[in-house]
Amino acid sequence: MYRIISGRWKSKKISAPKHFDVRPTTDFAKEALFSILENKYDMQSISVLDLFAGIGSITLEFASRGCKDIVSVEMNPKHTSFINSTASELDMSSQISVQRGDVTDWLKKFRNKKSFEIVFSDAPFETEEKKYYEILSLVLNNKYLKENGVLIIEHQSRLKFDHPNLVDTRRYGNVSFSFFEPNQTDTTSQEI
Repeated sequence: MYRIISGRWKSKKISAPKHFDVRPTTDFAKEALFSILENKYDMQSISVLDLFAGIGSITLEFASRGCKDIVSVEMNPKHTSFINSTASELDMSSQISVQRGDVTDWLKKFRNKKSFEIVFSDAPFETEEKKYYEILSLVLNNKYLKENGVLIIEHQSRLKFDHPNLVDTRRYGNVSFSFFEPNQTDTTSQEI
């Protein structure tokens, strides 16, 4: 079970079936994350890509705060069905596009099709380090981020990223969020 922290559905509790193997982001960490994001972005005018969406804790939080363009990618069909039914129940279906598929395959398939202000990735905690770097590379090298965008990776705090695009890591107990900026476009060659 988790709850939506703020927005239209503030304090709404979301209960997933007991047999679902999920680890929603804790309220404490989620509250801190959204405090950072709301200082930088107008939630009603951004687009969000939620990778490894699970049962939609982050997706529904964005939707509750007024975000109208959210793409959620999740492999487990029971989880995608749960996100769709919850979105429908909360009248959020027009805001959320749920895509079922493996995140890596999905990122390869849709490269250069659409850019987002926020890409959020919460891979299972047992994910190998090299997989995190593969996702980082796919997002940063395929224009998934707009110029003012940010890639946020949720991970175990013991994992430390060494990457030139890393701008910040915030730790909340055993969970950390690492923030990555988009690749910088080379404007020097355009100067006369």
